[in-house]
Amino acid sequence: QVQLVESGGGLVQAGESLRLSCVASGGTFSLHAMGWFRQTPGKEREFVAVLNRSGDTRYYTDSVKGRFTISRDNAKNTVYLQMTGLKYEDTAVYYCAAKATYYGDAYYTGNYEYDYWGQGTQVTVSS
Repeated sequence: QVQLVESGGGLVQAGESLRLSCVASGGTFSLHAMGWFRQTPGKEREFVAVLNRSGDTRYYTDSVKGRFTISRDNAKNTVYLQMTGLKYEDTAVYYCAAKATYYGDAYYTGNYEYDYWGQGTQVTVSS
């Protein structure tokens, strides 16, 4: 059983940056693809970014390409989401998720594909 704990959310002005962190415990972190999702009230949780097990394959939703960067440190069991140029529409609760996989190159964009979720961290961007 993998536990995920996010941190780093907060209130920022448009154009500023934040870095979210997600620390994993209770499993073999390097055997999991890691994703970030976000959700606003009344809407479904949406995919933001994913990184494969080894950290060399990334995929982003179009709205964050060029602004957000996902990375991981397998030695620290941590995945990061560096967010720059934040916009009002980035306001949401951000969740990290882990997907156990045998395939090193695999990455996943559907929230139904993930095995474990964190509790979420609020990001609020004022315009």
